[in-house]
Amino acid sequence: MGLISLLTQDPIAFVMLAGVLVVSLTIHEFAHAWAADKLGDPTPRHQGRLTLNPLAHLDPLGSVALLLIGFGWGKPVQFDPYNLKDPVRDAAMIALAGPAINLITALLLASALPFLPAIGSVIGLSIFYNVMLAVFNLVPVAPLDGSKILLALLPQQIAYEYESFMNRYGTLVLVGLLMPWGGQSPISMLIRPIINIVLSGLLALGGLFA
Repeated sequence: MGLISLLTQDPIAFVMLAGVLVVSLTIHEFAHAWAADKLGDPTPRHQGRLTLNPLAHLDPLGSVALLLIGFGWGKPVQFDPYNLKDPVRDAAMIALAGPAINLITALLLASALPFLPAIGSVIGLSIFYNVMLAVFNLVPVAPLDGSKILLALLPQQIAYEYESFMNRYGTLVLVGLLMPWGGQSPISMLIRPIINIVLSGLLALGGLFA
């Protein structure tokens, strides 16, 4: 359901969901910028991306998608591989930082959930969307983060061929995975079981701190 449809049906839920998605996207992109800065590339800092201000990280098209389909994306963080000591490895670490911060956030929220029942619905939404954003971005298809992570793990020749293919067709592959076939997209069928497993694990682990 798109957020615009939700706005007409339940304005309070609209505000909650929009807020959760914006914050989740913001910390995801900030983590990319922070990692690049720590690994020696000042490009994100010079571009004003080393901030938790959502306006620095929201992508116009991604924001429209957020309103229309209930899920969007942030403005990609740019970095210069020539400023990195090990471009392939460090690019993978920068890519991993985004999903990692979403999973850490989800774990912290799961730990806090038993103590904050009054806002349990907001925390529950935050946990779900942080996990979904992390798992979605770990799919190894460009331009998602998972493609850079996989690139660092592959043997050199295979990595070269994989990168060449993704540079040419990655976006088309991703669009194909996002298109609904028989009412459900292939990427949804792929990541939904993983999301459910991660959610179960986080909630169980979070319960240990209760």
